[in-house]
Amino acid sequence: MGKRIACAGLILLMGCLQPLYAWEAAIVIRAGHLIDTEKGRDVGPQMILVRDGRIVEVAPQIAIPTGASVLDLGGYTVLPGLIDAHTHLTIDLVDQDPLAELKHTAAERAFSSIPNARAVLRAGFTTVRDLGSYRALVDVALRDAINRGDVEGPRMFVAGAYLTINGGAGSVSGFAADVTLPWDLRFGAANSPSEVRERVRALASQRVDVIKMFATGAILTHNSNPTGREFTPEELAAGAEEAQNFGLKLAVHAHGAEGIKAAIRAGAASIEHGTLMDDEGRALMKEHGTYLVPTLEVRNCVGSNYPAEFVSKAQKIMQAQLVNFRKAVEAGVKIAFGTDIGVCRFGDNAREFKLMVDNGMTPMQAIQSATIVDAELLGQAQQIGSIAPGKWADIIAVRADPLADIRTLEDVRFVMKEGRIYKHD
Repeated sequence: MGKRIACAGLILLMGCLQPLYAWEAAIVIRAGHLIDTEKGRDVGPQMILVRDGRIVEVAPQIAIPTGASVLDLGGYTVLPGLIDAHTHLTIDLVDQDPLAELKHTAAERAFSSIPNARAVLRAGFTTVRDLGSYRALVDVALRDAINRGDVEGPRMFVAGAYLTINGGAGSVSGFAADVTLPWDLRFGAANSPSEVRERVRALASQRVDVIKMFATGAILTHNSNPTGREFTPEELAAGAEEAQNFGLKLAVHAHGAEGIKAAIRAGAASIEHGTLMDDEGRALMKEHGTYLVPTLEVRNCVGSNYPAEFVSKAQKIMQAQLVNFRKAVEAGVKIAFGTDIGVCRFGDNAREFKLMVDNGMTPMQAIQSATIVDAELLGQAQQIGSIAPGKWADIIAVRADPLADIRTLEDVRFVMKEGRIYKHD
């Protein structure tokens, strides 16, 4: 017979440890309801057998192995761990002026990112794609620290640095012309196809997981025009080709319609934001199989902790984003869940779901965007995105039915990553 874990006592005994509990033997989870993201429905009560961090079996009834622990989540709806395909875990949430980077060292950024990573994991996001850091390679260090078990956080796929033109979107700009930035604040600068290739190679040599480029200006960069073009089609194509040479995908920031289309044609795997996408852009995304990562929630977060220039730009162009998002959903564009978290408070990632549902997606489509769709975008569909045998035991639970009220996902009560529990109410 399996032994039943008394969860309240477990938290009292183990709550100071990270993770809360690491199962040494097999564990069987009894789920009151299970959201099957592959079938696209609630499949009702299920039992999940986990061993060595992997899911072994999922069925209405499972023979409990000798010595296995049993965790009763009969009063919960259970889902696969969520994925956020656009985060910035090393951003300073308090002072959102990029010039604030000059007040801090890379070491400070690394240490201050630790609670950010913890908050995102405990919000139910067991995997993230982290798309750039002002201080180059701080995100690589955070990823590696999490993988070693030194700190608590989600599984990270990182970009290492923003690949941008001199003074372009994603750069630290707005300072006097005679100031020279330290190397790690200009690591990703490139101004020709050959320089783009050289920077991609440099990033690949530092073991990044994805390449991030900017096709247009940005809202959150000084003296930058979000609708204007930055990297040329030739530079974008060089980035896409060189990334592919290293087995990496290219994510491209793009607000303006022409920059979006140039990035799609160049071979971007995903368009980040896609704010002013037009009908031609949507048709191109369908044709090329490009993912849209819309980051809708940021509209509610660009406020008093940002320079007035940034707030003004956000107000001018983000009015059209929800309309264009609805059109993308109607057109059948592949929508991948991403929040740009770091603009909004860490751990509030799930607030994105309501905006997606309010603007054309069903609750199941929104959940799938943050599970199987994101897993496909990351090239990790065999490892994460659903609760299925052979995949990592990334499992979360909520008290109510997210298919009836998507905001239920804003209150995740149970988080398991690779068979280890990090949160339990």
